[in-house]
Amino acid sequence: MATTPHFFSLPSLLIASVVIFLLSSVASAIGVNYGTLGNLPPPQQVVDFIKTKTIFDSVKIYDANPDILRALAGTGINVTIMVPNGNIPAMANVENARQWVAANVLPFHQQTKIKYICVGNEILLTKDNNLISNLIPAMQSLHKALNISGLPDMKVTTPHAFTVGYNLNAPSQSRFNDDQKDFFAKILEFNRQAKSPFMISAYPYFMMDPNNVNYAIFGPSNAITDTKTEHTYNNMFDSVMDATYSAMNALGYGDVDIAVGETGWPSACDAAWCTPQNAENYNLNIIKRAQNIGTPLMPNRHIDIYIFALFNEDGKSGTAEKNWGLFKPDFSPVYNVGVLRGGETSPPPSSSEKWCVAKQEATDAQLQANIDWVCSQGIDCKNISPGGICFDNNNMKTRSSFIMNVYYQSKGGSEDACNFSGSGVVTTTNPSTSTCVIQNMEDGSIHMETTNIDWVCSQGIDCKPISPGGTCSEFEINMQTRASFIQYG
Repeated sequence: MATTPHFFSLPSLLIASVVIFLLSSVASAIGVNYGTLGNLPPPQQVVDFIKTKTIFDSVKIYDANPDILRALAGTGINVTIMVPNGNIPAMANVENARQWVAANVLPFHQQTKIKYICVGNEILLTKDNNLISNLIPAMQSLHKALNISGLPDMKVTTPHAFTVGYNLNAPSQSRFNDDQKDFFAKILEFNRQAKSPFMISAYPYFMMDPNNVNYAIFGPSNAITDTKTEHTYNNMFDSVMDATYSAMNALGYGDVDIAVGETGWPSACDAAWCTPQNAENYNLNIIKRAQNIGTPLMPNRHIDIYIFALFNEDGKSGTAEKNWGLFKPDFSPVYNVGVLRGGETSPPPSSSEKWCVAKQEATDAQLQANIDWVCSQGIDCKNISPGGICFDNNNMKTRSSFIMNVYYQSKGGSEDACNFSGSGVVTTTNPSTSTCVIQNMEDGSIHMETTNIDWVCSQGIDCKPISPGGTCSEFEINMQTRASFIQYG
């Protein structure tokens, strides 16, 4: 029977018990990468979906998109933002880093929970010496800028492709390649000092043996026993995690936290192993890994994991690149991995409900041109002007989507009416916000009322009261009011 050593007092035992409980109760975050390369719903709709329909508590984006950051305000969702690769050389200067923080962080941090800021993405793969040599100075400058701004809790890191010399049969013997050891030692020293995680992209998909796909997707396969530690690995993901830890530990940085910035499996590609079933099995087990802390070499380690990706993105090239998503752009699941709350599925919206919105990749110049043109067509634009309910702090995408949709609906929902030189897209996801209601073509009412107005005005009736600036011109808010006034007034 074990006894308590005499040098432990009761208070110290209680304190130790509390600490052990807190450490064991820490749960890894399960997040998702939210890319925007495709015809996807507006950010507000996406964030509402993540918040109300899924179990994700964290989101990672590939820039500092203000529309997305505004949409995330007040949700409690942790967000990881990114400094684009091209900004890295300039960010090596502290003053430039402070300006970036002032423009991309300070306007949002009080309402939006920014957890990590990534400087670039997989920089070593670019083989650009200018980016590589400036990466650590840029991280240091950004860290300093955040501290100067009173934001020390935001952690700076950078995602790395998996470049460890991977030893399949002995993960514990995996090491960083000799020509990269100095680089990673400096990165890891920064991570340690900044108390930020070493972030990697962990993709068994790119490393697997085609003859042993099951080992990569957590399927039934022959386990691998590390020849040095005799730890057993039933899947490649755990092996990759311990290989990363071993490489870090060999440089003296085994204490630095690890985060998985990307991991996933495509549901379609040009190979037999890209199927919805394989993708489902892989991601389902990744979610379980996030909920059950530890690997053989890191039995109690907290690891944040971000699945790649939220959506299939049709703006990418290649079959595989387009099919990493858990969901289609209409929010229906590609397959079910249990991330929907209550296990519910999300059916596509009714095809009768359609809106015209600005494409994510449309430039401000294109959108301003769309606004100018629509407003020149007799459409009342007061609601997107300063003080209007859809001005939204001069948010160009909100303003343009609202007025483009007004024009689209007035033309009966014709696909051509939403082209706008390729900058508009028809969506079945309601883009309205709590203050800016964007009407659709449901039941054809808007088109019918517009037709009635046009016909009455063509009969010599004075339509000034319902024209822009008129006393009954509430076009965007209440088409029925205008139609009723001119038909019965």
